[in-house]
Amino acid sequence: MVAEATPAPAVTAAEARQKFQKLKTHLHRRMIDALDLSKAGQLEESELRQQLRSLAAHLCSMEEVHLPVEQRDLMVREIMDEIYGFGPLEPLMNDPEVSDVLVNGPERVFVERNGILQPTNVRFADEQHLLRLIHRLVGRAGRRIDEVNPMVDAKLPDGSRLNAVIPPLALQGPTVSIRRFRSRALLFEDMVSMGSLAPEMADFLVMAIRGRLNTLISGGTGAGKTTLLNNLSRYIPVTERVITIEQTAELQLQQPDVVSLEMRPANVEGQGEISQRDLLKNSLRMRPDRIIVGESRGGEVLEMLQAMNTGHDGSMSTLHANDTRDALDRMEMMIALSGVDLPTDVARQYIASAIQLLVHMTRLSTGERKVTRVSELCGCRQGMYIIEDIFVYRMQGVDQNGRAIGSFFATGHEPAVLKRLAAAGFDLPTELFDARELQARPYPRS
Repeated sequence: MVAEATPAPAVTAAEARQKFQKLKTHLHRRMIDALDLSKAGQLEESELRQQLRSLAAHLCSMEEVHLPVEQRDLMVREIMDEIYGFGPLEPLMNDPEVSDVLVNGPERVFVERNGILQPTNVRFADEQHLLRLIHRLVGRAGRRIDEVNPMVDAKLPDGSRLNAVIPPLALQGPTVSIRRFRSRALLFEDMVSMGSLAPEMADFLVMAIRGRLNTLISGGTGAGKTTLLNNLSRYIPVTERVITIEQTAELQLQQPDVVSLEMRPANVEGQGEISQRDLLKNSLRMRPDRIIVGESRGGEVLEMLQAMNTGHDGSMSTLHANDTRDALDRMEMMIALSGVDLPTDVARQYIASAIQLLVHMTRLSTGERKVTRVSELCGCRQGMYIIEDIFVYRMQGVDQNGRAIGSFFATGHEPAVLKRLAAAGFDLPTELFDARELQARPYPRS
């Protein structure tokens, strides 16, 4: 009796993908070995790309590679992505619906689409494959990452923001977080049509920016603070000089007189750091009309408040916080980090005299982003902030499609800053603030 052959175990899609990646890594190394680097440096980039593509196609067609014909074009394309693009992440970086790409080691890659995290079938060959991609992307941004400096923040050539952490800090393998840069900025009108805020809220915020109210935008990570800040900055008059200060440049102001400053981290020896606080101090000598701090993180808050209190009206910043009151508490903590010993009552009075408007953004459990609160900071009395909500969003639940059920409301509070706006030539009808539920309607494109 002839024994039946044991069938080979089925190969899962993930295992097939990883095998493909390992073959690609092998071919990539063979290409590097075959290159004459002295001659490659003399070629134009387009000519070098063509030669590399031809070499990749030749290697893929060799018999010992055992690569099916139908996969050869894909392999050539991915090898070129390894050299010039994002390697296995290239399809994700080209997907317009993806806002974040998150890599937790070589075998776990996630993306965020429409505010929801989703797993992908993208795999790296191994940890070294992922490390090579990190080193190449970080090096292209003029930064370095190694065991001495195992964390890095960098801005990629396409404008995307990258954060990478490698062992020994990352215990489960190299970790990469990429916040994708939108080639088409989300406009204020888009935010209204998407239901991120009501038209009446948009009208008020536009007038607030034109009327030079100092504004603080708060919210959690990925809530859309920078997107809102970008949109509001469109309404700054073109006659004003604006200075932006950021850790990693993301703002895209369209005014003709804009100076964009970006902090510089310390080098490997721990020297040469230029902090946001250093930049803010220097910006006060550059004759700004307004100062925009991309994100307040530490002691620079004191200089920002000083600017707001000394004639730089219309300045703006964002801050990580759970709600508007928490944002003010965090500002107090940041003042303490500045090294200036201000009594709590004095710090609160200083904050209340500097900021007029608080805007809080929230990323809901459904992934949707909403302006959940627009509030006026009316002052500070007996050591307590006086905060009056002007507009709010109230969520009642989730529908069968996973969308939030809720509405925007005007609270009935008539802002005290209306007199200031009127004096600046910006009249808003008081009926705008009558207590009611706000109805969706098209928003005019500016």
